[in-house]
This record gives sequence, C-alpha cells and structure tokens, in this order.
Amino acid sequence: MEAPSTRLPIFFIFLLLSVSSPIFIQKSLADGVTPDEAKQLRDEVREMFYHAFNGYMKHAFPLDELRPLSCEGEDSLGGYALTLIDSLDTLALLGDREQFAASVEWIGKNLRFDINKTVSIFETTIRVLGGLLSAHLIASDHTTGMKVASYENQLLDLAEDLARRLLPAFDTPTGIPFGSVNLLYGVDEHESKITSTAGGGTLTLEFGVLSRLTDDPIFEQVTKNAVRGLWARRSKLNLVGAHINVFTGEWTQKDAGIGTSIDSFYEYLLKAYLLFGDEEYLFIFQEAYGAAMHYLFNDPWYVEVNMDSAALVWPLFNSLQAFWPGLQVLAGDIDPAIRTHTAFFSVWKRYGFTPEGFNLATLSVQHGQKSYPLRPELIESTYWLYKATRNPRYLDAGRDMVASLQYGARCPCGYCHISDVEFHKQEDHMESFFLAETVKYLWLLFDLAAGPDNLVENGPYKYVFSTEGHLLPATPQISLVREHCSYLGAFCKSRVESESDAINNATSAEEAKHSFSEGTTSTETPPSSDFDELTSTTGLIRGFCPGLTHGQKFGMIYIGSTSTDDESVTETEAAQRHSTVVVTDHNSGHSTSDEKNIDNSQEHREEGDVMNDPHPN
Repeated sequence: MEAPSTRLPIFFIFLLLSVSSPIFIQKSLADGVTPDEAKQLRDEVREMFYHAFNGYMKHAFPLDELRPLSCEGEDSLGGYALTLIDSLDTLALLGDREQFAASVEWIGKNLRFDINKTVSIFETTIRVLGGLLSAHLIASDHTTGMKVASYENQLLDLAEDLARRLLPAFDTPTGIPFGSVNLLYGVDEHESKITSTAGGGTLTLEFGVLSRLTDDPIFEQVTKNAVRGLWARRSKLNLVGAHINVFTGEWTQKDAGIGTSIDSFYEYLLKAYLLFGDEEYLFIFQEAYGAAMHYLFNDPWYVEVNMDSAALVWPLFNSLQAFWPGLQVLAGDIDPAIRTHTAFFSVWKRYGFTPEGFNLATLSVQHGQKSYPLRPELIESTYWLYKATRNPRYLDAGRDMVASLQYGARCPCGYCHISDVEFHKQEDHMESFFLAETVKYLWLLFDLAAGPDNLVENGPYKYVFSTEGHLLPATPQISLVREHCSYLGAFCKSRVESESDAINNATSAEEAKHSFSEGTTSTETPPSSDFDELTSTTGLIRGFCPGLTHGQKFGMIYIGSTSTDDESVTETEAAQRHSTVVVTDHNSGHSTSDEKNIDNSQEHREEGDVMNDPHPN
C-alpha cells in the first residue's frame, strides 16, 4: 500500500463545483439517458419524495417518523415532528413554496423543547438543529426565492433554545460531550461516559452557524473544543478510535476506520474549513486524511485497523463508508474516489442495495449486517462524482438506484427499510433522513443532468451540505466573520472575540503558539513582522488580517495548479485542473496563495457548495 500524495487540492475545487464549466458538459448523458429522460427521472424522484412526505403528513404527523407498511406514526427521537423538520429544506429545494411556508409557520407556532425527553446529542444536532437553521436561512432571505412573508425568526429562536438545552452535555473534563442529554433536566447522573468519535466530532457546522447568527460564540467554542479534545488523543499514527470515555479521555474501542462511529468526524473537519475558513480544521483534516489514506486504504476498499499499531482488525465494507468518495471530491482527490465508488457500487449492483456490512474476505454479506435502512451515502457520492466529472456512468448508477428503491423499498405509504438485502424483505420503518438526504441527492443528480434549476446550483450562495444533507449557505454573516477588510461595504459584524479569534488576531508568533489548545501540535514560526500584509482568512476577498494564519504557523503553502487548453484530458485531470493544491512544506515558515482567477461573471455568486452519517453507532 503506497502512501498518498501530500498534494491535496481542496478549496478551489470546492469553488469550481459551484458553477458549470464547459469542460465538463456533454450532450450525451448516458447510454439510454437522454436529457429528456434525465428530466423524467428527476420528476420520478420528485414523486418519490411526495409519496413518502404525504404519507408521513397523513398518517404520522406530528409524530417523529412514519411506519410506511402499517401507515402509522411513531416517536423515535424526541416527539417533535422530526420528519417535517428534516424535510424543510428539501421542500424549498423542490420549489414548493406553499408547503414550505405552511410547515415553517406550523413549527414556529407549535414546536417546543421544554420537554422531559432524553435525546441523542448527535442526532438532535444534525437532524433538528440543522433542519431548523437551514429552513431559517431560506425563509428569512428573499434572494432564495422562498422567503416566508410572515416569518419573524421563530425557527432561529427555537434553534437557539434547543442548542442551549444541549450545552450541559459538553461539561466534561475533556470537552468531548456526553452522548445524550435531557432537554429539561440536563445530563442524568447515570448517563454513559462513553461516546463515539462521530458523536463528539460532528457538531461544528450546526453550532458554528448558530454562533454566527446569534452573535454568541459559546456554541462554536464548545464544539471546537470537542474536536480538539478528540484530536489531542489521536495515536502516534494520527488515527482516532471509535469510542472514547469523555471523562478520562481513554479510548474504549481502538478500531480506526472511515465508517461506523468515526465517518463524519472526517467530513466535518473539511466542511468546517470550507464554510468558516478556519485553517485549524484544514490542518487537522490534512493530517487525519493522510493517515487514513496511508493506513486504511487497501485500494479500492477501506479496512479497519488498530489505531496504535495499524494491525488489521476488520476487512469489512461498511455502508457508512460510502460517503468517502464524495468527501474526496470536495478535497480534490478524484482518482481514488472514482475507484472506490466503482467498488462500492458493485456491491449495490449485486444485491440491489448496500448491506450494512459486506465482508471483504468472504465477499459476502456480513452476518447480522444484512439490512439497508434507506441510507443516502452512496447516492451522495454518486452526485458529487457526476458533478465533478460529468461522466455518464454516474447517471447510470443513479438510474439503477431509483429502480431498486421503486421496486424493492416502495410501500403503501412511503419507503421501507430493507431488513435483508439478499431477499429484499421489507421492514415497517422509514427514517427521516430518507426525505432529508436520499431523495434529495437523487433529485439533484438528475436535475444537474437535465439542466439545473434549483437553489443549490443557481441560488445566490454556495452551499455546504451538512452530514444530514441540510443546506448551509456561505453567506457573509456565516463565512466572513473573521474578515477584517479594508474597503467600504465589507461585512464586519461586531461580536465577542472567541478563543479562535484570539488565535487569529495574535500579534506575535509567541502569542499564537501559546493560544493553541494542549492537543494541537506546534512548530517554530517566524517573527510576526514578516507578515505585515496578509490576505484574508478565507481567500474569497482581499483584505488584511492582523495576525498569523494557521497555515503560516504550521508551514503550509498554497500552490495554484497549472491550467492547460488541451481538451484531451481525463475526468480526473478535468476535475482537478482548476483546483488549488495544498502541500505541507516543513522548511517554510509562511504560506502564500497563488489562486487561479475565477471568471468575473461568477464572482457575485461565489459565497459554498458542499454530506453523511445519520448514525454514528
């Protein structure tokens, strides 16, 4: 197994993916998939959404989730109309103004969190908090085309109330939160001190956005401390385990992988950088991603190893691993993403769905892991790979996925879990993420092929997708908080300086070094006088920042890749040719930026665009 290249194109492939490029456009979409048929598939997916959504509203609302076989409802998380909250931004994406407005108004008037319910920090954050924030940002902004006239920030108020009820979970010696909290009474004295890495490390997007919208840094601070707490306890190989004691910091399960219990920890490192421009997340992602590719990648599959010794523990394809190729697209590492997606999709083709576990030693479904609970991860990666390469194979894959769901999972009132992929046995349950993610990514795939006309592709902002598929826009208020720009009209919002701000605004290398948490590796930095004129933190606009950037502290150099007019390029070259390559230069004491110019006609819309692990355990 070869060590991965250190050249990881990251930020500007993200910018590239937010706009259409003539390099990628092909008239022939796929064998048998014409533009008109792509529209038909898009409309079929739309009908799939409403079959399930209407079934929920008729038979289950206001309970949390639908039982699609018996056409009944059930409370599975907190008893607060979970599926409706999770579906809000999908309604907006589909352009359903009437249902979106009605749903926002109902939630604003009826939803309350002062209830005696013990809930999962992870699930509540990604499904409920993320759903409320995404819908608020759409309903309050006329540029989205979905502004609700009667809306007065009720969803934002609910989101803040909910987040404050989750804060007691973070009161631990390590900063890593408990897995559950009671919304009325806080953390129970008998609450387990063991949590998953994904459960503690997949909260930064939602809490960070909330801090920016409320001008209260506490939410972002606690979740960033949780990430630091996990990363500080990584092994010497830069691997993290699956479960950890939040009081002692001891790993209780040392299996390292990219699937169950860990997956979205990697995802949120990159996406937090993309959305907030915080280079500390980028630095951690680079280290973590490099270790994962070196120790876990058994081309084209990924295995689980001991985090300390890298000894093989588990040769298993876990269905939650299927998000990884999509994450690699966002990181600009296209080649392995293509190969891994091909391998993962071969499992889908074999069974019609991906089982929770597929044994790579026996090449058979893992005993006890035969189910497919309507997960979106492989569909999500299919969407991102098609968006990056425009290769028609991904439309073929999407068409097969639609057929499998229609003929194997469709139920009288919605879509059913598949309890056994070998016999396509249906189970009477439909997770809310089926509407938040699974059909959303399918619809986006075919809408992109048919000629995109939606909020993500043509809207006023670039969007980062949360791990629950919620749309988080890179607005100035969210993404440019730390900018200190020198021109009239720049976005500068007065706010309480957070710990991370203090680091960015340190006036000397020594101050910067001492501001970092215990778990962050530090290196020698040059005097601050060498950096009198710095580019902005995010690089989206030019301005000045008074302190060292995280990249400068750690010797990262940003190198723009060269471009060529040669049209005979591979899909990998095409996807990477406009990206910025990030390399680590241990001999350099500063970072420079040589970014490829973005077409002036696109500059007014370049504000993010970016996936998923509904269950860390």
